[in-house]
Amino acid sequence: MESTGRVVAQPPQRRKGAPQDDKEFMTTLAKGLAVLGAFGKQRPTMTLSEAAQVADLSRATARRVLRTLAQLGYVEQDGRSFSLSPRILDLGFAYLSTQSWIDRALPLMRELSERLGESCSAAILQGNDIVYVARVPARRIMSAALSVGSRLPALHTALGRVLFGYLDEAEIWRRLRSHRIDAYTPQTITDPQALFDRIRADRAQRFSIIDEELERGLRALAVPVLDRSGQAVGAINLSTHSTRTTRNEMREHFLPELNRIADQVSSMTV
Repeated sequence: MESTGRVVAQPPQRRKGAPQDDKEFMTTLAKGLAVLGAFGKQRPTMTLSEAAQVADLSRATARRVLRTLAQLGYVEQDGRSFSLSPRILDLGFAYLSTQSWIDRALPLMRELSERLGESCSAAILQGNDIVYVARVPARRIMSAALSVGSRLPALHTALGRVLFGYLDEAEIWRRLRSHRIDAYTPQTITDPQALFDRIRADRAQRFSIIDEELERGLRALAVPVLDRSGQAVGAINLSTHSTRTTRNEMREHFLPELNRIADQVSSMTV
């Protein structure tokens, strides 16, 4: 695992760099996605007014969006409150079904987690967050309650930092400068230049180790899963408690195991 169950739910935002006068951009669709993205662990239900405020829409627009989503079956209404319906899972599972590398990695992750007694996870990069797409928790649980779909800040996770390394340098800097960098522990790296240097170093060595930067006692090691063109489609990690495994032991014992899985999965990834 990669931290406490700090799961962040954020409305989708228009991709930076997209032309502001793009005639193909569907504003109505964007508003609907903004409302869907406003629901999350901290907001499982919302009133019309709350949805309008969180999604930055007028009440009239939020009402039309919610009524449309309700008629399509993605939202349920109970009095003045709205919540997501189970049908919303169709959208998430549709994405997962297109990512064949996850199906290939999962049995290997299960075997590795069982053998080492540590949690093994896979994630993708979305903006400045990682999103878990597969997870095999260890039987000895720390403080986390993470599952598929959970989000964590990418810059302070091994999964996220190793994926950041596969962005070009200009994009890394853009995200560093546009993102508030919080200190979660005394070990958290918050200086943008130091983070950039660490990201580039991790790219060069093709793995990342996070040592109590997101949560006290938590160490994690991650490696990328690459497609045939050498681009990262995701990453796989092992996480442990600092009292059980040293950084050197992670490099000596965990890294070869993770690389074995990543190489197997990468070799079958288009």
